[in-house]
Amino acid sequence: MILVTGGTGFLGSYLLQALVKAGKPVRALYRQHIPEQLDAVKNSIEWVQGDVLDVGTLEDAMQGVEQVYHCAAVVSFHPDRRVQMMKVNVEGTANVVNLALDAGVRKLVHVSSVAALGRAREQAAITEKSPWEESTNNSYYAISKHLSEMEIWRGIAEGLNAVIVNPSIILGTGFWHDGSGMLLKNAWKEFPYYTEGINGFVDVKDVVQVMTRLMDSHIAAERFVLNADNWPYRRLFAVMAEAMGKKPPHIAAKPWMAELVWRAAKIKSWFTGKRPLITKETARTAQLKVYYDAGRIQEALPGFRFRPLEDTVREISAAFLADKQRQAN
Repeated sequence: MILVTGGTGFLGSYLLQALVKAGKPVRALYRQHIPEQLDAVKNSIEWVQGDVLDVGTLEDAMQGVEQVYHCAAVVSFHPDRRVQMMKVNVEGTANVVNLALDAGVRKLVHVSSVAALGRAREQAAITEKSPWEESTNNSYYAISKHLSEMEIWRGIAEGLNAVIVNPSIILGTGFWHDGSGMLLKNAWKEFPYYTEGINGFVDVKDVVQVMTRLMDSHIAAERFVLNADNWPYRRLFAVMAEAMGKKPPHIAAKPWMAELVWRAAKIKSWFTGKRPLITKETARTAQLKVYYDAGRIQEALPGFRFRPLEDTVREISAAFLADKQRQAN
């Protein structure tokens, strides 16, 4: 039996579909509802209502389980979600580690993030060996993922057989209201501004493939950066816009402009009651030039190669466009 936490989220839903397709017996946690993206496989999954903060339910869900994929996490850059994010990402991971040890789980794959890795200096590529350093560039999300990783390493020291993956920004179809979907919305709306920032991106299907291959391997007590390529945000939005027949961004957003934008968005949120799309953290992060080196996972898994990023971006853009056209009809 395989247990998946966070199975109703973006990455978790792709993982569940892959596991069911492979004929694996799967149990998954869900809090309130099961998304429509899982309609085709939901009857092949044993569902347990609860979350990683509910120790009693989590303990029951862990019974008879040999493998655990820990995908559950809060991803947010809004100040009002920091407390919840710390509880779920850190305390929730500690609960998973403790109960996996108690249940004698054979192996655990933990989904961390490149945000949990240290910031490289002088634009050097960040790798698995990059040390964590306190920095004003570390978001609260990054801090929460770093601390959650520490719980995994603590579990490993106590005898847990585990491996960690550190994906960059994950791209895929569906879940248009979160994550990469928000990037596509900006391109669709022909948002005219772009930042000079650079970041890493990876296809969700590549992340799932790596996770399942690592689970079935003898690799343990290691972590792996998962990143297809490092692109400027301007290039990312330009390819998205072209694929959807939209105008690409053409005005460079300087740092001082970004500072004004997040402040204006915050003031607007006071009147609308809605969370701002741009926050202090996202505005500043979008200006950073960050590079990731994922060569190590390609050495560890024979034959594995990341899908070309341009193919992924064009595919998800076409899917987003098709969804918009369906809605219009």
